[in-house]
Amino acid sequence: MRHMSEYSVLPQARRIVVKVGTSTLTHSTGMLNIRRVEGLVKVLADLKNAGKELVLVTSGAIGVGAGSLGMRQRPSDMPTKQACAALGQCELMYLYDKYFSGYNHQVAQVLLTRDIIDVPLRKENVCNTLRRLLELSVIPVVNENDTVSVDEIEIGDNDTLSAIVASLVKADLLVILSDIDGLYEQNPREHPDARLIPLVRKLDEDILALGGGRGSEFGTGGMATKLHAASLCMENGIPMAILNGQDPNKLYGLLEGRPAGTLFLGDAPRSGR
Repeated sequence: MRHMSEYSVLPQARRIVVKVGTSTLTHSTGMLNIRRVEGLVKVLADLKNAGKELVLVTSGAIGVGAGSLGMRQRPSDMPTKQACAALGQCELMYLYDKYFSGYNHQVAQVLLTRDIIDVPLRKENVCNTLRRLLELSVIPVVNENDTVSVDEIEIGDNDTLSAIVASLVKADLLVILSDIDGLYEQNPREHPDARLIPLVRKLDEDILALGGGRGSEFGTGGMATKLHAASLCMENGIPMAILNGQDPNKLYGLLEGRPAGTLFLGDAPRSGR
């Protein structure tokens, strides 16, 4: 059986960070994919009912804002990006609050920038806030604060942000939901017979070389940012999985220990909470 023993550690994961990308949340028009958002929230709410502690790292603010304004692609100038982020973040949080409250779960918005993570006192405050939200059974919804973020303080992509958040909350698992099934030996969009890599234990040069390419028209990510996130997780001994976000139900199988997507397992020791 394919890598079953490695996946057997995942049912014990209690504190889980889930990152959802712009390509998962939106249609090709940039407008929100309402059915996808509803399906994701339903699965996450059910996992929380089963006793999991969840942190949701969400992309999509700029893309959703741009789509709402009728833009056909992501804006390139900073003032327009920040304006789209301000508009899109409102829409995202409205929907998350609406759908999660339908399952009797509360959400809280947490917006971060690089300077908050890099300054020890600010970092401690963020950790305290996230920990208390989880203690209060609230689902933190985290995004980069794109409305005010500039080069000096930006994290840059939410794959990296999700790995940072996983470290901050001492997560048992990070799951990145994307528009691809996982890491492949070749680009599956160009090579239909490309083979999926189910398990990665070491990020060597051959694996890192597979990170070429960019994300969607409205997103910033790609496989390179996911491999960087995997590196941060593996350094901290946090398992990370890449799953196709088109079917959020795959989260059930993953957390039941069934192989799905690509699993990154580091050997670094984990510190307790």
